[in-house]
Amino acid sequence: MNRSNPFSKAIEADRKIYRHMIRKRTALTAALFALTIILVLVNISLGSTDISLSKIITILFTGKGDGHTPMIVLDIRLPMALMALAVGACLGLGGCEIQTILRNPIASPYTLGITHAASFGAALGLILDANVLNVSEAVMVTSNAFFFALLASVLVYAFSLRSGSSKTSIILFGIALNFMFAALTMVLQYVADDEDLQSLVFWNMGSMLKTTWVKFWLVFIVLILCSVVLYKNAWKLTAMSLDDTKARSLGVNTHKIRRMVILLTSLLTAFATCFVGSIGFVGIIAPHIARYLVGEDQRFLLPLSGLVGALVVSFAFVVSKVVIPGVILPIGLVTAIIGIPIFLSIIFNKMRIM
Repeated sequence: MNRSNPFSKAIEADRKIYRHMIRKRTALTAALFALTIILVLVNISLGSTDISLSKIITILFTGKGDGHTPMIVLDIRLPMALMALAVGACLGLGGCEIQTILRNPIASPYTLGITHAASFGAALGLILDANVLNVSEAVMVTSNAFFFALLASVLVYAFSLRSGSSKTSIILFGIALNFMFAALTMVLQYVADDEDLQSLVFWNMGSMLKTTWVKFWLVFIVLILCSVVLYKNAWKLTAMSLDDTKARSLGVNTHKIRRMVILLTSLLTAFATCFVGSIGFVGIIAPHIARYLVGEDQRFLLPLSGLVGALVVSFAFVVSKVVIPGVILPIGLVTAIIGIPIFLSIIFNKMRIM
């Protein structure tokens, strides 16, 4: 190619700008990843007994330490810290893709009724001792929550298969599910005794305290599988952020992509909520923050939404431990308190742009 040609110079200049943009976004992602690792270490260090970062690093690499410290780090605090990352990433990814395919800034697994369905399942187990999947009593509440979260997902998925279903009608159907499961949960709350009601309220606030390695690996495996499938369709999802007509003109089967995203998002949400309870606002605010940093290019928006979601939940977990010394607040309360001002600032920013 003749580099003296003005056209060639223009192409080279565009390539230079593109490479600079890629380097900038890669550096940003790496910085956020490093911050995430720091938050994991801080999360492990905080608790009823504070453990120094140097001791934690030694235990993580050698498995050795004083007294019960290795057991506390490796069997209790590490799975909880990693679960906070996995759950946050699940919610961030789910919110990002639901907002992308529905092109609605308030869309999230909450909007589609999946989270309230999980709460209803938990309420059935806690208040009526209903064992929907006939599993052992130890995992009854979790399995009920998972079953109903998946049931809501299947209902949304089945609705999306109907001819004539649009992105607006899918959201409206999700809102209807939301109200239905919320109303059913309130009925159970009305007939519950004080002890069961307190258990349900605590579950709905979200908590990492019952995390085990088995639960973490289940959430992590689902997160990885769904992320791989979504990332393989990154350019199609980027096209979906335009409108359906333009996406179809680029060869994207919009109905197929929309159904796939609903199914994967439902799986992510079901696995994230059934073990730790309801954690609000992450699925809404994480994609907005990621979109503000890297735009609509799904090659970066997708991983960054998950990363920001993981950061938000990890940070909330740290805050939940330090607000009241000796007490770990429900993490759902903290994400709501953190999320509301961020969500309002997003709304006001959009109003200024308009």
